[in-house]
Amino acid sequence: MARVNTYLNFARNTEEAFNFYKSIFGGEFSNNGIARFGDIPAMEGMPPLAEEDKNLIMHLELVITGGHVLMGTDAPESMGFKVNFGNNVHISIEPDTRTETKTLFDALSAGGKIEQDLQDMFWGAYYGCFTDKFGVQWMFNCNTK
Repeated sequence: MARVNTYLNFARNTEEAFNFYKSIFGGEFSNNGIARFGDIPAMEGMPPLAEEDKNLIMHLELVITGGHVLMGTDAPESMGFKVNFGNNVHISIEPDTRTETKTLFDALSAGGKIEQDLQDMFWGAYYGCFTDKFGVQWMFNCNTK
């Protein structure tokens, strides 16, 4: 089922922030709980992950009021990120089909800056992200083959 989510990036304290949100909204982390960077399989051509980064959050989800899903990740400088006010929030779209994903991705990214083109990812989704021509950050994740 298609859904729209809010995706939050934190320098190194995603787990602390989401435990705070969880204490307010209740519930449990969904979609298989917490995925950590240390869980990522080694990929050819990528440098090894620093030991201090292995326990950082790669992805987690918490359903809040009205069924809205907050998603989050750590985005530390050691991995090439710089979290600033404004770049720490993405609109995350999960279309029902790959065709719809590609159509929306191409239309919204026109005139913007593609950070990662749509491609099949190790977690099993068709994923890509970009900043549109107005500075809004978008993530597309299609779980349908």
